Amino acid sequence: MIEEYINGTQKHPLFVQGDALSVLKSMPDESVNCVITSPPYWLQREYENGGLGQEKKKEDYINNLLQIFSQVKRILTSDGSFWLNINDTYYKKSLAGIPWRIAIAMMDEQNWVLRNDVIWNKLKGGMDSSRDRLNNLHENIFHFVKGGKYYYNIDAIRTTSRKSYIKNGAVVSATGVTGVNYRRRIELSTALSDEEKKIAFGALDSVLLEIANNKISDFRMVIRGQHRTTHSDRVKISGRARELQEKGFYFLKYHPKGSKPSDVWEIPPEDAHKRGAHFAPYPEEICMIPILATCPEGGIVLDPFVGTGTTTTVANRLGFRSIGIDLSEHYLKIAEKRIEKKKL
Repeated sequence: MIEEYINGTQKHPLFVQGDALSVLKSMPDESVNCVITSPPYWLQREYENGGLGQEKKKEDYINNLLQIFSQVKRILTSDGSFWLNINDTYYKKSLAGIPWRIAIAMMDEQNWVLRNDVIWNKLKGGMDSSRDRLNNLHENIFHFVKGGKYYYNIDAIRTTSRKSYIKNGAVVSATGVTGVNYRRRIELSTALSDEEKKIAFGALDSVLLEIANNKISDFRMVIRGQHRTTHSDRVKISGRARELQEKGFYFLKYHPKGSKPSDVWEIPPEDAHKRGAHFAPYPEEICMIPILATCPEGGIVLDPFVGTGTTTTVANRLGFRSIGIDLSEHYLKIAEKRIEKKKL
């Protein structure tokens, strides 16, 4: 059934009831392009049908997940991505460090490459009666790949940028930069030689021309003696610092298609009541960037702990094929109904 779906063209998600490890073992090598999942957290909730997350020792929980993630790596295409949402657990008054224990084990024992640790800022939390610690409002989302080369469509997830324009015959950047202020700073600089000033004026003219031709949407000019370097002022480790020392200036240029998202996502949690008693559905927005950025056209998205179907719902809406696995027949029925609602 799974292999037939993978080799076919059906757009409707395939839902498979069963244990994640067993189902994954039945799937062909390198058969899915993108995996997004949020497995049951350790000792946090008692899910329908029990299973993973109820282990008495954190080591057993981590080892069980590693077995599953080994299969994920096998069925993932060589240029595929694995996005893992995992939360920590307090155990005997101490955070257990679950997310990073898993991530480090995946890197050290299974040779995964970790590209990003995304912080999901949930903006609001549940009831917290503790009086000796801060309220927990974030979870980790790890982006893993199998090697140095992988599919990534950065343009699909850029935020729309404002456009440059012409005012009184002068080119104005998206945020109102005209170059007049920078010309004045160059002219009055005591840290630049006459030759360096001449080169800086020419470079500024070139950047303004890039703005006019929509090759970039915005820029900032960092000038020796007037601005500090944006990352480090140590020449041995910073190319920017070296450029500032040797040329007297450098530019920060902004992509005309907009800026790329950061590794902090501010997304309110899903309302669990909307999903028919599933305790921890992550919001649909969580799946948008992973699918758009790391699943190619015609690719397949997999969620081995699909629950009530957030991953498959978003994949289907975006035009991608998907597979959802879960132990619970009840949850899979809810996931199926969500797809049917999208068709109405």
